[in-house]
Amino acid sequence: MDEAKLKEITGFLTQVPFFVEVDKASLIRLCKDLEIISYYRNDTIFSKGDQGSSMYVIYRGAVRVHEDEHQFGTLGRGECFGEYAVIDNEVRSASVTAIEETQLLEIPQRSFLDLMKKDSGFAQGILGVMIRRHRELDTIQERLASSKKQLELANSKMSGLINGAMDAIIMFNQDFRIILTNPSANELLENEDVLQRNVLFFLDDTSAQLLESLVESVKAEHAKFLPQPIRVIGSEETTSLNEGTLSKYGVGEQTFYTLILRNIEARLKAQDTIDLLTQQTEYLEEELMELTDSYGIIAEDIRMQNVLELVEQVAVTDATVLISGETGTGKELVARAIHKASKRNDKALIRINCGAIPANLIESELFGHEKGAFTGATASRKGRFLLADKGTIFLDEIGELPLELQPKLLRVIQEGEFDPVGSSETLRVDVRIIAATHRDLLDLSKKGKFREDLYYRLNVFPIQVPPLRERGSDIHLIAGQMLQQYAAKLNKTVKKLSEADKAILSGYPWPGNVRELQNTIERAVILSPKGAIDWRTFVPDSRTGPAEGLQPPQPNILTSEELADLERENIKRALKKTSWKVSGKNGAAALLKLPPTTLASKIKALGISRPV
Repeated sequence: MDEAKLKEITGFLTQVPFFVEVDKASLIRLCKDLEIISYYRNDTIFSKGDQGSSMYVIYRGAVRVHEDEHQFGTLGRGECFGEYAVIDNEVRSASVTAIEETQLLEIPQRSFLDLMKKDSGFAQGILGVMIRRHRELDTIQERLASSKKQLELANSKMSGLINGAMDAIIMFNQDFRIILTNPSANELLENEDVLQRNVLFFLDDTSAQLLESLVESVKAEHAKFLPQPIRVIGSEETTSLNEGTLSKYGVGEQTFYTLILRNIEARLKAQDTIDLLTQQTEYLEEELMELTDSYGIIAEDIRMQNVLELVEQVAVTDATVLISGETGTGKELVARAIHKASKRNDKALIRINCGAIPANLIESELFGHEKGAFTGATASRKGRFLLADKGTIFLDEIGELPLELQPKLLRVIQEGEFDPVGSSETLRVDVRIIAATHRDLLDLSKKGKFREDLYYRLNVFPIQVPPLRERGSDIHLIAGQMLQQYAAKLNKTVKKLSEADKAILSGYPWPGNVRELQNTIERAVILSPKGAIDWRTFVPDSRTGPAEGLQPPQPNILTSEELADLERENIKRALKKTSWKVSGKNGAAALLKLPPTTLASKIKALGISRPV
């Protein structure tokens, strides 16, 4: 080659890693013996098994190293291949083919070895490169050894994860042959020897068709949930419904699928039980709703209906409510109705009876305390106000709250904050307050027994619950419902309330209200012989006071005249209450639960006439 070309090739070789430590003079001598050979695309440079006699440096273009169709990699400008052919006589270990038009510098074995013998600078440079390569190879081998350990550790972890999984894991190939299972899968399939068996054989026809269709559509390395449960049939004929996922990896003949299954039989049975119980609950709630209004409060009387209207109006606000009424009138039911109809009904309704807790403990109950705040406080405790945060607190018998605690309650109402007992930390809460009392708080405030400012803070929206004696026919409805409840509870059959029974119940003022009525009915059901109840035995005489003891006196037998008198008086009371209106929504017939024509006949038969 001419001087210009020689200089160009020599400069190129100085940048080739294999010759980077060889001095320029030695490279010039090497260039004089090398040959530049050109190849076209797909030309074979040498094949695997050929006898090697030269090494090559890529001057221009690129080649690929391969064995048949399997490619090991590609090489480009400045890279060498076939180096071992200059130092041994072994055959080529792979084939090399030009990817594009390529020029190679061919270095014959004879020229290379001659320079190694005669040119110490060349030999020293080549040895330096070989030593560096050897050290790099040692480093690579160390990394490979480390990678092998890491791979073994990762494999161990993966095996532990797969074998310890509660879900069944089944891996199969494109022919649906099982190639791997975990213990949970073997248990599900009821077989310890399932490898190379067809996974479809363990499924019913519908599930097998579903899996076949999913295998055709699932994308590589993408888990797909099974669109519906599949039924697995074990080797011992045990069937189970399973949900799961299917994923795919690999390509061509090396395609594999992973099926992960979870038995849902127990969950389905539990869900069926829950559904059944839910349906039973809904049914019972519907039956209860038929007997009562939407809040568990029987309210046919206009006074109680007015109370429910007030409940509906105030429930949608966060206004503080003060419920007043005699003991036993159902103030707590009204408080629960307000909470149920409010926007806070998904949070807690916390109840506390201010009259049932000792004065020295009520502050801790309401506001909580820190450990050591007082003797016996061995641990910190959250108060009722903190438990009711974002919900509602019902302060029953608020009139019994100690006077010294009332400023602290006033602070919660005004500022929404308080300090637990023994703590310097101020806590903030968002609580809706409903209070109830049977006392006249305004009168107590005038006597200095209740803070006047607290009274007005509580009395934002007052609700007065009427006593039972003022609720007309509600007493019959409430008594009828309680009668059925206690009869069912005590497994007894009792007769429904007759008109005479209702008259007896209506004739007593019930100073204990619904609570007294409840106790009376329970006692009557317990002592009723064969379901027959003489209510005169159990309902106290309003003139002489409540009945004494549990031993009822001998029942009186009413004559037909006495029964007629009793019915006549009952109809008169109904007519007086309705201003002698017989028919219509608010007429006496509706109150007595009688058809208007029947009531008109009774009025005529009993000789009842409107006073002038």
